[in-house]
Amino acid sequence: MRHRKAHRKLGRTASHRKALVSNVATSLFEHKQVRTTTIKAKEIRKKVDKLITFAKSGTVADRRQVLRIIRNKKIVRSLFDEIAPTYKDRNGGYTRVIKLGRRRGDGAELALLELVGFEGVMLDKQKAREDRQEKKKKKADEAAKAEKAEKAEQEAAAATSD
Repeated sequence: MRHRKAHRKLGRTASHRKALVSNVATSLFEHKQVRTTTIKAKEIRKKVDKLITFAKSGTVADRRQVLRIIRNKKIVRSLFDEIAPTYKDRNGGYTRVIKLGRRRGDGAELALLELVGFEGVMLDKQKAREDRQEKKKKKADEAAKAEKAEKAEQEAAAATSD
């Protein structure tokens, strides 16, 4: 029986598990979504929801509680100033776990852990990345055309000098 077992061990020692939760939570608050295994996502969701609840009240004591887990002060500041105020009218359920299928190498079930309400942020980042790639490709195409034209000009000059 599984009575009174509050969390999953994830096949790690207590310190390794604590570091894992801290690192994934930090990445989640920084990027607004994280791709990980389904089991890890479900386990980390519990801790992230508690951190956001701390951030909603915004006292110094709550900030210190969050700093015990999230060591990056810049991310804690963004959690308290940007992320938590968006959830002021929501009582829990700050994160969403979307199952993505199985990982190719080992068949582990993957999931996307994301903050509810910040889906547009990732779409904007993805669109900006695609725009940068498009500009880079266009610049490379222009450079190739210029090089080709220069080469043709040199060949024409060499043909006329003969």
